[in-house]
Amino acid sequence: MSGGMCQRLLARVRHPAVVLAWRDMGGTTPGLAAWALVTGVAMVKAGLSVPLAVFMTLAVYAGSAQLAVLPLMVAGAPLWVVWFTALCVNLRFVILSSLWRSYFDHLPLRQRLALGYFSGDVIFVAFTQRYTTLDKTPEQLPYFWGCAAINWLSWQLGALAGIFLANTIPLEWGLGFAGVLALLGVLYSMVKDRATSVATAVAAAAAVAAFGLPLKLNILVAIAAAIAAGLLMETAQRRAERLRPGPAIRPPDPSKGERHPVLPLPREAAGTAPAPTPVPERQP
Repeated sequence: MSGGMCQRLLARVRHPAVVLAWRDMGGTTPGLAAWALVTGVAMVKAGLSVPLAVFMTLAVYAGSAQLAVLPLMVAGAPLWVVWFTALCVNLRFVILSSLWRSYFDHLPLRQRLALGYFSGDVIFVAFTQRYTTLDKTPEQLPYFWGCAAINWLSWQLGALAGIFLANTIPLEWGLGFAGVLALLGVLYSMVKDRATSVATAVAAAAAVAAFGLPLKLNILVAIAAAIAAGLLMETAQRRAERLRPGPAIRPPDPSKGERHPVLPLPREAAGTAPAPTPVPERQP
C-alpha cells in the first residue's frame, strides 16, 4: 500500500464522524460479539462444516436469519421453508432500506448496494438517534461507515471465533444471554410509538401461542402477526388524523377591522388570549 493511500485511509479513520460512530457503537459491541460467538458455535454444532459456516457468516451477515434457519436445516425442512423463513426474518431490512434511501439516494448504485450489505439493526438505531431529521449532511456517510466497520468486525470476529472454537467452547457458558440482552436493547430503542409497541406485543404473544408448531413455524406466525398489527395500527392512526376536526373559522369582527373570515390562532381558539388586531390596510 502506497504512502498516499495510507494517509487517505488514516484521514478517513480519524474523521470526527467516524470517531463519534465508534463511540456510539461501543456500548453494543460486547453483546454483539457474544451473540456472534454463539451463532458461530451453533452453526458448527448443527452439522455445518467449517468452510461452509465461514462462507455463511460472510455471505449472509444476518445473525437472526442464520439462527432462524439452523433448526430448520437440522430438522430437514424443505428448502422453500428455509428460504421463506430467512426472507421473513429479514423483511425488516426492506423497511430500513426505504429509510436509508432518504439519506443516501444521491449516491451511485454501487455505493448504495455496499451500504445495503453493511447495514444492520444496531447501525440503524445509532444513526437515527444521531440524525433525527431527514436532512442530508456531509458527515452522515462517514458516520455510517464508522458504525458499519465496528459492527461488521465485531460480528465477523466473534462468529469466526465461535466457528473455529466450537468444539472447545461449551454452550453451557450462557454466552447467548449477552446476545439476548443486546437484542433486547436494540428492540427497546426501536419501540418509540404506539404502532411498534402493539406490533412487539402481538409478535411476542403469537410466538408463544404458536410454539407447538413444527419446524419453528411459530417464528413465521409471529412475524406475520407483527407486520399485520403494525400496518393496521398505522392505517388507523392515519384515518384518525384525517377525521380529526380542524380549528373552526370564525366570522370577521368589524370592530377589529376584520373584513374576511378568520382562522383563529391556537391560543385564541382555547380562549386564553384575544386575537391580535389586524393592521389596517393602507389606502391608495
